[in-house]
Amino acid sequence: MPTYKQFPLADTAEGLTEADILSWHVKPGDTVTVNQIVVEIETAKAAVELPIPWAGVVTELHVQPGQTVEVGTPILTIDVDPGGAAAPAPTAAPAAAAPASAPAEEEEMKPLVGYGSKAVVTQRRARKGSEPAPVAAVAAPPAPAPAAPRGGYVPLAKPPVRKLAKDLGVDLHALTGTASGGVITREDVERAANGTPVVESRVDSGTRERRVPIKGVRKMTAVAMVQSAYTAPHVTEFLTIDVTPMMEFREKLKKSREFAGVKVTPLTFAAKAVCLAAKRTPDINAVWDEAAQEIVFKDYVHLGIAAATPRGLIVPKVRDADSMSLKELAQALTALTDTAREGKTSPADMANGTITITNVGVFGVDTGTPIINPGESAILCLGAIKDQPWVVDGEIKVRKVLQLSLSFDHRVVDGQQGSEFLADVGALLADPAMAMTY
Repeated sequence: MPTYKQFPLADTAEGLTEADILSWHVKPGDTVTVNQIVVEIETAKAAVELPIPWAGVVTELHVQPGQTVEVGTPILTIDVDPGGAAAPAPTAAPAAAAPASAPAEEEEMKPLVGYGSKAVVTQRRARKGSEPAPVAAVAAPPAPAPAAPRGGYVPLAKPPVRKLAKDLGVDLHALTGTASGGVITREDVERAANGTPVVESRVDSGTRERRVPIKGVRKMTAVAMVQSAYTAPHVTEFLTIDVTPMMEFREKLKKSREFAGVKVTPLTFAAKAVCLAAKRTPDINAVWDEAAQEIVFKDYVHLGIAAATPRGLIVPKVRDADSMSLKELAQALTALTDTAREGKTSPADMANGTITITNVGVFGVDTGTPIINPGESAILCLGAIKDQPWVVDGEIKVRKVLQLSLSFDHRVVDGQQGSEFLADVGALLADPAMAMTY
């Protein structure tokens, strides 16, 4: 007999409540194996590929690419006993219980949350005489039906085109495909991203506007920043320093055999400086626990690096950055940024940071007042390094000048501690030899 199982949207990261379906890797009729990737989703933190825990034949896909689905909602049905007698597969929205006179009864599926949950098996049982067939288990509560596509319209586009649209921030709902049958092409997406679409965008009341749903990374960032801004009392301090010695030291490292092929940037020096300075001012690496009414001091540094990606702002972490050498930090930062730009940062790599660095200098900006990431107490902002006049030994000279800003949670960090930490970071960047004294 056919045996059906429904595959639910799992909680791939702590606290996940919903995700967007990016693309399917299978279609009805496909045979799948255990742990085969069947769907790619986008959570509030990252794009994730989901494997299926069973082998069998796909009978139905319950959601379309572009839909937002709540965790626990069945998204796919699979027949794990395809050699059995033919029987219709269950749908994502459960039907009402069949009356006693019906030829058979079917057990409902439980919505699943998390990876460890077990699926409820659905089986058809032949009716004996006039008595209804027994049900294998008590029917579970009805599963929530997946949200319908916006306006009932599902944009027609192949998975690579959908991914390109995600990367470029283009709303497929706002485009009309130029290919046969209204299919949206790569060229359609690129034109829209460049601001020169050849098709009419969907607008409101005839105005020249484009509306994009708030979801994914953008939604997560907004929630986190509002939560932080209205929870932690922010204080921001500023420091301008001459980093000419640091830039000269950087040139020396480029020529050394040990650092051959290693990308050393001002961010590398800042990361090392933060780790060293945090040991002298542990308050900066602590966090306020409102529920427990405790301040939690952490004897390790999971360093967050704010990264601008095609999907939006994310903050992946360098684990135990304080235990790394300068070379190891440089290599870790290169790997971290490459992974972020490729959109392959996992949700686990963005969790449980202790302090963050954001580098607005790469955009030519002098400084900023960054917002602290939730679960941390401080964030350091690096500005652009510019040639500026600077007084050296009573004379004005052209030097490499950098502005730093530090935002910290005033519940945890007093002005003295914040100032001492910022001064330490500045001293280490102004003269890397100072690290020998720490």
